[in-house]
Amino acid sequence: MTSVEKEAYIRLHTAVLIAGGTGLFGRLITIGELPLVCLRVILASLLLSALLGVQHKLHRMSRRHLLQIMGCGVLLSVHWVFFYGSIKAANVSIGAVCFALVGFFTAIIEPLLDRHRPSGRELLLGALSVLGIGLIYGLDARYRLGIALGIVSSLIYVFFSISTKRVQSSTGQSSSTMLLYEMIGGGMVLTLATPFYSALFPDVAIMPTPHDWMMLLLFSSVFTIAPFLLQLQALRHISAFTVNLTYNLEPVYTILLAMLIFGEASELSLAFYAGIALIIAAVLMQMGRR
Repeated sequence: MTSVEKEAYIRLHTAVLIAGGTGLFGRLITIGELPLVCLRVILASLLLSALLGVQHKLHRMSRRHLLQIMGCGVLLSVHWVFFYGSIKAANVSIGAVCFALVGFFTAIIEPLLDRHRPSGRELLLGALSVLGIGLIYGLDARYRLGIALGIVSSLIYVFFSISTKRVQSSTGQSSSTMLLYEMIGGGMVLTLATPFYSALFPDVAIMPTPHDWMMLLLFSSVFTIAPFLLQLQALRHISAFTVNLTYNLEPVYTILLAMLIFGEASELSLAFYAGIALIIAAVLMQMGRR
């Protein structure tokens, strides 16, 4: 492993550690999942544009590149809507566990899009993660809607990750510029979708409380800009599959925090530890392949 790859892995695992706390905001913020994500990306884009403006790093780009990057942002925002919808329909643990399916889906979808044969090793590692997920949290009938939303969220994230890697490679834009216009693209689409969401779900809160605003500011800064900048930087030197597989550690951190803060489980079972062990083993074996 070269020094550049080692640095990329450090950035990646730092991003995953920070990202482990993002699922908690699905319960800490009371408004519905769509306005939650909409305000998250709008606030993040404002904060990031101010930061890049001070650093004189705001650059013009072609309309084609701009639309490509903003399109990736739409995928990301839609992923978030389903992810936080899963949390609100079930709980933090369900949403986090379903996200760990990303590695398995990537092992199947990425080869199809790139028109090459799937890697047996990657399929096996992804299957280990799926088994780990099953051990951590059984499919309870009470959480069927939350599980369904979580699975859709994972699928959308795979397309976002693969698309972002391709767009970043073809446009040559910096990670911070990519993230800024992804946030803007997602914010524009979700703003247009909010009235329809409100009409479909009139009982769901749209306007944030003062407490929600405090959480949203923290959410959109530390827990949005930081991990995704680190992830985009890592994607320059690490495959999308490896990034997504490593993100299987995110639900482990999220579940532990949910248990500690919200009391979502009274005790950690042997199956829980076995599931975590399988997920970590899959990540370590993938890193050992590099």
